Amino acid sequence: MLSDGIKRYINLKNLIFFLSIVMFFWLARYFYTGFGGPTELVASLLPIALMLQILHLHQNGYIYKRLSPTANGILVVIYIGICLYALYHFYTEYEQISIYRQGSYTREDFIMGLLIFLLVMELSRVVHAELFWMNVVLVFYTLWGYLSPIDFFWHPGTSFYRVVTSSTVELSTGIYGQYAQIALTTIAAFLLLAAAARGFDAQGAMVSFMRRIAGRSRQTIPQTAVLASSAVGMISGSGAANATVVGTFTIPLMKRYGVPGEFAGAVETAASMGGLIMPPVMAVAGFVMAEFLDVPYWSVVIRGFALAFIYYSTLSLSIYLASISLLPASPIEAETLPIYDQLKTAIFFMGIIFLTILMGVLNYGEQLSGLYTGSFMFLLLVLLYLYFKYVKQDPAAEKDKLFANVRIMIETHAEMTSFLTLLLATLGIMIGLFTVTGFINRMGGMLLRVGEFHIIALVLMAWMFGWLVGAGLPPTATYIVLAVIIVDPMRKLGIDPWVAHFFCFLIAVWGELSPPTSLTAAVSARIAEASFMRTMFQALKLCLPITLMTFAIFTRFSLVMNPGWLMIRDMLLVAISCWGITYAIFGKCAHNRSANIILRAALAIVSLVMMFHPDTNVSLMMAVIILPATFYGVVLHRRIAPPKSEPQPAE
Repeated sequence: MLSDGIKRYINLKNLIFFLSIVMFFWLARYFYTGFGGPTELVASLLPIALMLQILHLHQNGYIYKRLSPTANGILVVIYIGICLYALYHFYTEYEQISIYRQGSYTREDFIMGLLIFLLVMELSRVVHAELFWMNVVLVFYTLWGYLSPIDFFWHPGTSFYRVVTSSTVELSTGIYGQYAQIALTTIAAFLLLAAAARGFDAQGAMVSFMRRIAGRSRQTIPQTAVLASSAVGMISGSGAANATVVGTFTIPLMKRYGVPGEFAGAVETAASMGGLIMPPVMAVAGFVMAEFLDVPYWSVVIRGFALAFIYYSTLSLSIYLASISLLPASPIEAETLPIYDQLKTAIFFMGIIFLTILMGVLNYGEQLSGLYTGSFMFLLLVLLYLYFKYVKQDPAAEKDKLFANVRIMIETHAEMTSFLTLLLATLGIMIGLFTVTGFINRMGGMLLRVGEFHIIALVLMAWMFGWLVGAGLPPTATYIVLAVIIVDPMRKLGIDPWVAHFFCFLIAVWGELSPPTSLTAAVSARIAEASFMRTMFQALKLCLPITLMTFAIFTRFSLVMNPGWLMIRDMLLVAISCWGITYAIFGKCAHNRSANIILRAALAIVSLVMMFHPDTNVSLMMAVIILPATFYGVVLHRRIAPPKSEPQPAE
């Protein structure tokens, strides 16, 4: 009996909750006071973040599937011991390591660094396999670069001691460097919004609300995915996570009303990808961009809103035109949504507005803004729960339990923060090794020589390089690698840093969809029970007009350089040209096939000229033609494009 009582309280689940509480309140204190600075914060909290990742992996079916539960348990204890040793060593020796022993470390410093280096590499092998193998190659390259037969890759090599210290105890780079600091400061502060929404299921309520306002007819059912994914994208930094949260609801809904599985998966894939652009999280890359540019995060966010408007308005038009050709306009039965869930959705958007006011009007810092907004949302959600649970005694609130919801909130925040900390610490190793080997300088020099031939050649080569990187790495990793390698050569050739960084950012977002790999498309295709390749290529077609936005910022540069009326002007110009190209791809202008092709080709050409013509006045004149032509085309398309027969809904 005593043993059962002990197991009830001392178990893996409660240990995760305890560590989550420690991390949650430690970070909240730091966001409010800034005590100790980001370097000391990472030295203290990184081992706790790693412990959380280890325990979550062990809880979700063991870290090593082929080993016995006993062997897994022993390895987990060893890994936790390494984390505790690193925590103790930095607690007692932080001042010595960070100030007095820089460049001259003790044997114990090296042993601690080696253990934590090997642990992060092993965890990255389990969680981020592509980053692990890239780091393995870089370690070998760092040690034996002098063996390279190609002059471009040759370097004199360095010692294993230097590999370990540059990745750990030097603090300015590697595991404890800038990227892990961003994860545990600005990013963790903004994740408070996502945690509060997840704890009280505001995300689920929001998806249901979007379904209600989008689904008036069969042709508008796919717009549910656009609206819901754009909303969830505000607090989700992952396209795959967005597709999982939203697609689980929207894809079966679309199939139920006759949408083919590949198209339903493609719609959710494209909509979830837009969440990577959507402020305030912006795939986590926006936080890193602010650090690179040394600007307040709000400066990045306000530009992100302009890009997100272009993306989602164009995607919505693409999906609507395709839906008209696939589905009849028959009305569907409206679904009811409890007022309790409607108010949860309202609180979510009130939180976003509150954050915008704090950062954009009152000029609060990122961490205080995230802390205050998270607290604001949490307080309103608790009051809403208490009122509906105990005053109105509404059945919709019966499923909620206050302590359980708070626990979910704290554990969600700790899990997301620890996951991103591991990701960015792994990237810290990669960028540190790039720096040690001098690869960044050599790659930059090569890009400069290409740029001397022609700036367009540099842009195209950078895009190809980004495609290759994005095919194997997640968006945040792709952006960091591109920003480190590409931005400086572009800046030296006269391209504004804002344009260069957003070019890298948009390539990284597109890389989430780039063939032959796309995790977001894989998730959506699995939910839709459809072909992965067909889903991915349909999503590429839906996103084709917006792909051009990556290059449009070089001619419509005020879109990312000059917040204000100039940014709004260029935003509308790029959006209108994308709408015209979208209609040329998905619209129907006439029953006669030849006339239809000629008219659509003409509209596409004029729209492309409008997007890339260097003279803004010329683009403005073309906009006066393209906008009404596109609007009239949509009206015409609705009349001549609907299918002749009713589609068969999926079971």
